[in-house]
Amino acid sequence: MKLYPYCFAAGIDRLNSTIPGVSGARVRLIKIEDIVAVVSFCRAKLVPVTRKNALAHAAAVHSVFRQTTPLPFRFGTLVTEEELRGYVKTHRQALKAQLAHVRGCAEMNVRVSGPRPDAPPALVPAQPLGPGTRFLLEKRKEFRGEEWRTAQKAELSGWLAEKLGKLIRDEKINMVPAERAVLARVDHLVEWGNVPEYRARMATAIAERPETRFMVSGPWPPYSFANIELEFSSHFGVS
Repeated sequence: MKLYPYCFAAGIDRLNSTIPGVSGARVRLIKIEDIVAVVSFCRAKLVPVTRKNALAHAAAVHSVFRQTTPLPFRFGTLVTEEELRGYVKTHRQALKAQLAHVRGCAEMNVRVSGPRPDAPPALVPAQPLGPGTRFLLEKRKEFRGEEWRTAQKAELSGWLAEKLGKLIRDEKINMVPAERAVLARVDHLVEWGNVPEYRARMATAIAERPETRFMVSGPWPPYSFANIELEFSSHFGVS
C-alpha cells in the first residue's frame, strides 16, 4: 500500500483537528527520527485530479499550518513508507535546515501585470523571410527578451526590497515571457507577526505604480519555499 504525503513538519506529536484527506482517507502522522511526515494511506495506483482531492490536500496542509510551518509536498505524490523513510534519512540535515528556515513564517504572493514601456516594435518584414532568417530573428528576440527579463527581475527585486526591507525573509521572482507586457510572480517568505505590516507596506508601494496591476494574496503554507527534491517523480500517481 502506498502513502500519500502532504507535508513534512517538526515539533508536533498530533494533529489538533481530524480531517479527511485525499480520497477520504484519514490523515495521520509518521515520525521519522525528529521529522514528522503527514500522510494518509492510498490503495489506488493513481490519484484522480479532482476539485475534492485538491481541496483535501490543501486542507490537510493547512491543518498542520495552524500548528507549525510545514514543508508541503506537491499534489499527487505517492510513495511507499520505505521510500519516505529512506528520503528523510538521506536528506535529514537539509530538511531540518529548511524547516528552520520557514519556521514561524507564511508565504505571501504578489502577481504583477502591466504594459511594457520599452516594448520593441513589431517586426513587419518587407518581403517573405526564408527559414534561416526567421530562425536567426527568433533567436535574437529570445536573447533580447532574456536580457530584458533579467534586468526587470533585478529592478523589481530592488524596488520590493526598498519598500519591504527586512520583512522579507526569502524571495522568489519568476518573470513570465511576454513581448508587450510585464508579467511577474513574486513569492515572499514573511514571519507571521509581520504579515499585517507587509500588507500595509505593499499597499503603499502599489499606490506609487498606478500603471501596473498588483494582486497580493496570502498568508499561505510555503509551497514555493519547500524545496523538497522530487526524487519520487517516478512514483507520481496523478491521473
